Amino acid sequence: MPAAAAPIISSVQKLVLYETRARYFLVGSNHAETKYRVLKIDRTEPKDLVIIDDRHVYTQQEVRELLGRLDLGNRTKMGQKGSSGLFRAVSAFGVVGFVRFLEGYYIVLITKRRKMADIGGHAIYKIEDTNMIYIPNDSVRVTHPDEARYLRIFQNVDLSSNFYFSYSYDLSHSLQYNLTVLRMPLEMLKSETTQARQESFDIFEDEGLVTQGGSGVFGICSEPYMKYVWNGELLETIKDVVHRDWLLYIIHGFCGQSKLLIYGRPVYVTLIARRSSKFAGTRFLKRGANCEGDVANEVETEQMVCDASVMSFTAGSYSSYVQVRGSVPLCWSQDISTMMPKPPITLDQADPFAHVAALHFDQMLQRFGSPIIILNLVKEREKRKHERILSEELVAAVTYLNQFLPPEHTIVYIPWDMAKYTKSKLCNVLDRLNVIAESVVKKTGFFVNRPDSYCSILRPDEKWNELGGCVIPTGRLQTGVLRTNCVDCLDRTNTAQFMVGKCALAYQLYSLGLIDKPNLQFDTDAVRLFEELYEDHGDTLSLQYGGSQLVHRVKTYRKIAPWTQHSKDIMQTLSRYYSNAFSDADRQDSINLFLRVFHPTEGKPHLWELPTDFYLHHKNTMGLLPTRRSYTHWWTPEIIKHLPLPYDEVICAANLKKLIVKKFHKHEEEIDIHNEFFRPYELSSFDDTFCLAMTSSARDFMPKTIGIDPSPFTVRKPDETGKSVLGNKSNREETVLQRKTAASAPPPPSEEAVSSSSEDDSGTDREDEGSVSQRSTPVKMTDAGDSAKVAENVVQPMKEVYGINLSDGLTEDDLSIYSRFVQLGQSQHKQYKSSQQHCCASSDGIIKLMPISAFSQDNIYEVQPPRVDRKSTEIFQAHIQASKGVMQPLGKEDTSTYREYIRNRYL
Repeated sequence: MPAAAAPIISSVQKLVLYETRARYFLVGSNHAETKYRVLKIDRTEPKDLVIIDDRHVYTQQEVRELLGRLDLGNRTKMGQKGSSGLFRAVSAFGVVGFVRFLEGYYIVLITKRRKMADIGGHAIYKIEDTNMIYIPNDSVRVTHPDEARYLRIFQNVDLSSNFYFSYSYDLSHSLQYNLTVLRMPLEMLKSETTQARQESFDIFEDEGLVTQGGSGVFGICSEPYMKYVWNGELLETIKDVVHRDWLLYIIHGFCGQSKLLIYGRPVYVTLIARRSSKFAGTRFLKRGANCEGDVANEVETEQMVCDASVMSFTAGSYSSYVQVRGSVPLCWSQDISTMMPKPPITLDQADPFAHVAALHFDQMLQRFGSPIIILNLVKEREKRKHERILSEELVAAVTYLNQFLPPEHTIVYIPWDMAKYTKSKLCNVLDRLNVIAESVVKKTGFFVNRPDSYCSILRPDEKWNELGGCVIPTGRLQTGVLRTNCVDCLDRTNTAQFMVGKCALAYQLYSLGLIDKPNLQFDTDAVRLFEELYEDHGDTLSLQYGGSQLVHRVKTYRKIAPWTQHSKDIMQTLSRYYSNAFSDADRQDSINLFLRVFHPTEGKPHLWELPTDFYLHHKNTMGLLPTRRSYTHWWTPEIIKHLPLPYDEVICAANLKKLIVKKFHKHEEEIDIHNEFFRPYELSSFDDTFCLAMTSSARDFMPKTIGIDPSPFTVRKPDETGKSVLGNKSNREETVLQRKTAASAPPPPSEEAVSSSSEDDSGTDREDEGSVSQRSTPVKMTDAGDSAKVAENVVQPMKEVYGINLSDGLTEDDLSIYSRFVQLGQSQHKQYKSSQQHCCASSDGIIKLMPISAFSQDNIYEVQPPRVDRKSTEIFQAHIQASKGVMQPLGKEDTSTYREYIRNRYL
């Protein structure tokens, strides 16, 4: 049965900006370049933004004719061929937004991108480079002396540093939300489509609507969760003017993906971190919460596990788990003017009724449901009161709020002094965290889009039966969330989140039928892969908020870190202190300007003249806010009715208004993710199509010696890891630590995208994508002596495995075989014919191979397909149907074989 609903794929993925003296013309097309849209931007207005959406979908031929007429009409003299009236300014892959300071508007375009992850065929891209273009013409430009300084501050926010987007997947929402929307009842979708056609006067909602009986597929597009969108204010000026496909929302944080190979079966483990754009800033300048309940350094981390052998949201197996970190939700701050490593903590205002905390937890109940679990890692016993101030206030706030909530939905508070346990020689920090993680995951559950497998019924597990969450016919839902915090929400928080994620990963793999018990042990390939992914995640978030990488890692708390790690911890501490003392103020100004928290206005103080930005983030200081909520009924009434389910995922009238539902033919490009991913309309290579460059458990972690169990769930000795080729233990640890994802480092040269500008006026641009990779920081290069040792270590395992040594000379037979192989490759193309004849004449014993093709040129459409037998055709057709959700019934022989296997194995 075909899918009832599918995400709508944006039809604006490639852009070309054309320039005339009076206007900019922004031409956008889908990836197949079959549908085009045109935006007209006026350049004669010095300070206003005038954009006209063409409101027409062009074909490629129509766009060429339109550009030709524009070129002809804008020439200085009619019929003049020497000069063009229409110039191609730049090629791009999306619009970040429009911004104005004191002069005219700028347009910010994405000119380079890199594919970072794949979720069910939906590509996740990282911004690699952008271009900022001034819109008004020079003849009407009104200059201002401070414009250049504002422009420099705005560009201090490096958009090539961990900003991500997707054309078809909503990154601001969780996987659970996105798949829940796709599983809405058909009756709701039909009514929503009819209502949109009757009540909406926007012609965009009706275009392409198909009313062909039951052969249509509903396309769904949801509004983004603006809290995690970083260019929402930059797109606000055009949001109601242009088609929604022009609006490309970006998130800031981290995105990494690794491949877990289980006996040849690929499983993708993806980690996505969404940093909040509300009350955003740097470490010491943004602490606690603002008057609206938004906290500093709030990051939503989601780990996804999917079976990569089936690429479909309907037929595939997907699981996710979400947890949150954020500053303590109180009004507190630290004075950095004292130039102390640990400035004193001060409470800025008394809040006996926990008004700020109530607003914060109300937001969490709406997005995640109940229970909300707080894991507080700050110190509780100190000689001088420092961190304990926050613990005491937080306990009082939670106690006050809980007395009005229903008992089954109260906020769970878990205090644990992690620093105290770390110093103790008798206590194991990670063992205690593992106990906490088990209790947390059992209360919240996790999301999986498939019902419990039959093997879990045959072999029931006690831990599985105690699992919480919400069980539905199509799988499980996560209800509630873990909220972890320390003072900075960096080192201790990342380790605690890793332990909870490790526990949840075991349940996720068990739910997909990949392991027989929901338990994972340290020193296995799977946990090592997950640990490296989480340390990349922690390093990136730490650089964004604190100015340095993590100081204390998982290995530090396991007490297996090498002695060289202590010196690196000292350097990271100094780097963090320097960043906080000297560069955080400039970074905070850039964030305030980028997020449009501050709007430059003529006649008012400039951004650099403000003594503080306190009033910019606390709106109650600039005006009277609406009436406060009740001190007892501090929650939103609609939210409490649907608990433990999150209100955002409940099917109700308010949430249906946030959806755009359209009906398409099942083969329309806007909902065909199979064509979007595999792109059969273009000649592609395996390197571009498949994620070959991502971290793999088999290549990067599994031992390379014969006779070792290839399972990624087998416990390895420290010297058995696949990374032992990097040298001894200390060198290996050093190299792993240097491979972390930095916030602003460029990709390696082999993965860096090429320039997106092209001379072709047809709109066909080479896509600026590198191979899929999680790492933005190149590996630290060693000196010549170290590299020689590394090379020596690489050669030795290959001799053990394959029985050859690369340093030995080749025999004559091997050289002859290799020469024939080279000759075979050269004879494939006619342009190599001359070099081929020279090689044949100079080499003896090499077979002369002539091309048998009679085609005028190499063309994939002129090649005769090979004959395929009927059985192979049926197998291929069954595979295609399975990717669309149509499963073939099992035959009697398959059923009997499976029953015999179960009987012999388990009964």
